[in-house]
This record gives sequence, structure tokens and C-alpha cells, in this order.
Amino acid sequence: MVSDDRISVVMADDHQPLRDRIRIALEEGGCEIRAETASAHDAVRLAIEHQPDVALLDIHMPGNGIHAAQQISRDVPGTAIVMLTSSAEDDDLFDSLRAGASGYLLKDTDPALLPAALRSVLRGEAAMPATLVTRIMDEFRGPTRRRFMRKSSAASKLSAREWEVMELLGQGVSTEEVGKRLFVSPTTVRVHVSAVLRKLSVTDRESAFRLLRDD
Repeated sequence: MVSDDRISVVMADDHQPLRDRIRIALEEGGCEIRAETASAHDAVRLAIEHQPDVALLDIHMPGNGIHAAQQISRDVPGTAIVMLTSSAEDDDLFDSLRAGASGYLLKDTDPALLPAALRSVLRGEAAMPATLVTRIMDEFRGPTRRRFMRKSSAASKLSAREWEVMELLGQGVSTEEVGKRLFVSPTTVRVHVSAVLRKLSVTDRESAFRLLRDD
């Protein structure tokens, strides 16, 4: 637990120069780095050994940071988990939250702001950019999301990204806007739609929407 506002941290990232910058910023902000590593496996081991207030994890490091978050959440429940990543992909965001992360910060965040972000997590607040918070809200309040049946036999044929594309299109979002929201090109969106039509054995989007809603 936090003592005298000094936060203990285990940090895992396979990019050494970035890890060095983060360590300096955290120490200058009153944090104590108990241990650091470049792999998910060692992150779990060190979290169990040191029982830190926070585990600060990269996602795309050897062993997968999301897997590490799952294990730390299970084996060291008193440790808060914050992902620090270059990925703004929805799949990584939602998978991290499901794994037990309380924060999701991008690597372009000013390192000087990290100590305050970690303290906010330990106060029970979620630490993440406002744009990502908006995506989470959209995930749960979109009316079409409630109509589409994620567990239907039709939906089970789709990848997570294909599902996202069809949900947005089903809400009336344009192909270009879907691309912007998912950080892909409109051409990639069309490729996903073509794959969905093929998997569902239909010839147009409306037929696909009907299957996803009513199957």
C-alpha cells in the first residue's frame, strides 16, 4: 500500500531507453522503482516478489503484457495495474481492462505526468486519455450494439475487428469515419466488410446486419 505518498512500482517494458526515461520521471515524482524488466514473465515474478502498489506494463513486450496483467490481477490483487503502450487499438484497450488494468496510458504521454496518473489510480480513479474514455462510453451506449447479438452463430464467425466494423456501420457511421475511429484506412474497412459478407454467405451489408441482429 502507499506510504507517505510514496508509490512502489514494478515496471516492465522491452524498450530500455524509454524505461530509463520513465524511471527518472517516476523517481522525481516520488515513486520508488522496486524492480524493472523487459518481459511479461519476469513482470509477474517480480510483482509477486515485491508486492508493489503499481505494476506498469507495456502490452507488446515478450510474453505479452496483457497476459501478465491477468496473472498479476489474479496472484497479486493488491497491486494496481497500469498499461503504458503505444497501441491505441480498441482490442488492446478492452482486453487490458478485462485483464484487470485500472489505467491505460499511451507512450506519448509526458513522463512528468505519470506519477500523478499512478496516484489517481490508487485513489480508485481510471487513468487514460479522454479519447479512450469516449471509446469505452461508445462501446456500452451505442443502440445498435444492444441489437447485435454477440453470441449468435453468425457473430461467432467474425473476428473482433470485423465485429467492430459491422457494429459501427450498423449505427450509420460512414466507411471513412469507421476508418478514422479504428485507425485504419477506408480500404481496410471495405476489406473487412467483404470478409464478413463472405463468411455470412450474403451479398450486401443489410443482409449481414439482419443476421447479426436476429440470428
